[in-house]
Amino acid sequence: MHKNAPDFSLDGKVTFLTGASRGIGRACAIACAAAGADIVLGVRDIAASADLVSELESAGSEVLAVELDIPNKAHIAQAVDAALTTFGRIDVLINNVGVAPGNLAELVEEKDLDQILDVNIKGTFLMTQAVGRHMIERKEGRIINISSQAGTVALRGEAIYCMSKAAINHLTRCLAAEWARYNVTVNTVSPTFIHTDGTAPFLSVPDNRQATLDHIPLGRIGETDDVVGAVVFLASPAASLITGANLLVDGGWSVA
Repeated sequence: MHKNAPDFSLDGKVTFLTGASRGIGRACAIACAAAGADIVLGVRDIAASADLVSELESAGSEVLAVELDIPNKAHIAQAVDAALTTFGRIDVLINNVGVAPGNLAELVEEKDLDQILDVNIKGTFLMTQAVGRHMIERKEGRIINISSQAGTVALRGEAIYCMSKAAINHLTRCLAAEWARYNVTVNTVSPTFIHTDGTAPFLSVPDNRQATLDHIPLGRIGETDDVVGAVVFLASPAASLITGANLLVDGGWSVA
């Protein structure tokens, strides 16, 4: 590497990912491993993640899968302790867990409201707090919250989800300001609609797909590979002076 080339490597960095079993979380785990990171997979079903563990280990990473039910505080504490026992440190946290049961605001049921706020906001905060305490003690760390364009633009039928993602975006800014003195950076990555198992039912409806494409100036639905580059960048030494940022991976939706 030329001495002035940016360093995008994650060699030897211990990266903890929540919601890592599928979709964007799984893709981020694979990309971080490819960049040289050792991986902690926070998953609800360890046995179901065996194939991902094998794939990451085949790429040369040390891998630990831990049971994690967000926003259960006891589960979070146990998972973080297991990661620290195994690796001794956590260099990067990628908060990817999120839920999005949609409905028109006037029809939202309290159980759905509670679920979204518990998982998306409370869960993200408790996970960040648990790992952040360790990073503060070490005076080093990277935290990346997977948010959504929904935190920036209005989506019909997604008022509560949009609210939760806007909260994560502002939490990111607040923590970036608080923890900068400890050399801990906190940023968000906010994708548009991405082809995943979770979005497949919505995007398989032709009218939904076309309406979505009509909002994206670059003219295509995103792929998980479009998201992971932003995540690896923010986790890498190349992004050492970036904190409190919200990197929109939305094909131009938010500026159209």
